[in-house]
Formats: sequence, C-alpha cells, structure tokens
Amino acid sequence: MTESELREEVVRAIKTVYDPEIPVDVYELGLIYDLKIFPVNNVFVSMTLTSPSCPSAGTLPGEVEQKIREVEGVNDVSIELTFDPPYTTEMMSEEAKLELGFM
Repeated sequence: MTESELREEVVRAIKTVYDPEIPVDVYELGLIYDLKIFPVNNVFVSMTLTSPSCPSAGTLPGEVEQKIREVEGVNDVSIELTFDPPYTTEMMSEEAKLELGFM
C-alpha cells in the first residue's frame, strides 16, 4: 500500500468517529489539525476538541487512535491533543456546515 493509499484509509477510519453531541464525524468537524504518515507506516495525528471542557475529552482521542490502529498496514499511532489554535466553526467542512445548518 502506498503512503497516499494508507492516508486515505486512515482518513476513512477517522470519519467513523463522531462527536457524541454533534451528528458529524470528527474529520468533517475540523477537529483533525494534522495527519502525517512516517516511514514504516507510523501515523501521527494532531487534533483538538470543540472546547477544552468537552465531556468527550477523555474518550474521543482514544477512539480516533483505536480506529487508526485497526487500519491494515498501520504500524504505530501517536495522537497529540492541542487547543492551539482554538477550535471555531470555520474549521468545519462545507458538508458539516450544511448538515448542521450553518449554510
């Protein structure tokens, strides 16, 4: 599997994780700030939450990590949780904005 194919599979896996309070996946919400594939298929993800006091703070990053680990070919996963820059609704995809009535 090429790096771009693995990246597509990882994104597909991330899109199965939903914020429990919002009916949109975390990728389309814009919670994934960075996604890198390193040699030997190690995956790094920098992500945020809708707010630092989000009730899902303890579970969402772990769920994203678990879904990525399930992707065939992934060797290791590292998740970094950050609040810089702070999340805004402008980070949502067009699809998410439509789903949530922002457009």
